[in-house]
Amino acid sequence: MTSSGTKPRALAYVLVATAVAVIATASAGCGAGPPRPRGVTGPTATGTADFAGPVDIGGGRKIYLRCRGSGGGGAGPGGPTVILESGLHDSSDTWSITDVTPPVPKAPAVFPGVAAFARVCVYDRPGTLRYTDPPALTTRSTPVTGTRSLSAMTSDLDEVLTAARVPGPYLLVGHSFGAMITRNFAQEHPGKVAGLVFVDGFGTDLKELFGKDWPAYLRLLNNPGTALDSDPGFEKVDIDGAIRAAGPLPKVPLAVLSKTEPFATAPGAPKALLARLEGAWPQVQRSLVELEPQTPQFLATGSDHYVQVHDPDLTISAIRLVAGRSVRPPR
Repeated sequence: MTSSGTKPRALAYVLVATAVAVIATASAGCGAGPPRPRGVTGPTATGTADFAGPVDIGGGRKIYLRCRGSGGGGAGPGGPTVILESGLHDSSDTWSITDVTPPVPKAPAVFPGVAAFARVCVYDRPGTLRYTDPPALTTRSTPVTGTRSLSAMTSDLDEVLTAARVPGPYLLVGHSFGAMITRNFAQEHPGKVAGLVFVDGFGTDLKELFGKDWPAYLRLLNNPGTALDSDPGFEKVDIDGAIRAAGPLPKVPLAVLSKTEPFATAPGAPKALLARLEGAWPQVQRSLVELEPQTPQFLATGSDHYVQVHDPDLTISAIRLVAGRSVRPPR
């Protein structure tokens, strides 16, 4: 809900496997958006105090980080620290807003909901969209130009967590292309990862399933048709390189949440390409489920790609489930 009591407004643009819903405002009733950075640059995100501000990761760069809640680091009932990773072109705002239909409750949004039982952190990747009116690129993290590699994106995540002294191990929650970032982090830092949740995640088999239409889809992913596509700082990613980088995961608990409704689309989006995407997506989700034994798949009935926005309580429940499994003795 907005402060005036109206439903959030969504302007859909096709993005990585989907669309970004640019929501104008969100009130506290729907999970208030993150506060403006307070100019905090020191490594103060450790402990249980709320934290929001830019973190210096070196090289003249800062990344906006927000943390809340307690129980991270594997100590106590809270279990691991939960890290929420947004999809391609999305800032961290997607975890702090809701747009629901009854009986799904309006509150809490995922970020405050997880903070009720665990330490949880979100951050803005450079070049991502704030859910403001009008939409704008984040100014909270230092801009980066050019096409980014999956390795560079993963490195940013590791560096901000390290610089801010966010306690591990981490339960990584990745939405859409964010699932590729969390997978890569788990591959490169298996000792730091306690569990994974994929929220309608991007899959490595999508390229094969698209076949000859893959180059056209790649163009659509990095140039989805927003007013900010041509901005030099707009996030663009080497998708092919990201797929090649995928490898075995550490043996940690995993859960998959999947949409049931079509992707939101921008006017003029190629219908044949979108039909190919819709046809391939269920197989992509099944492949994610098959990554680890006994991985539950939750179908977010009535939700499009933004499951965390339309089904926040289901998303929170899946995170709580994996957090509980992660603190049990290994088999």
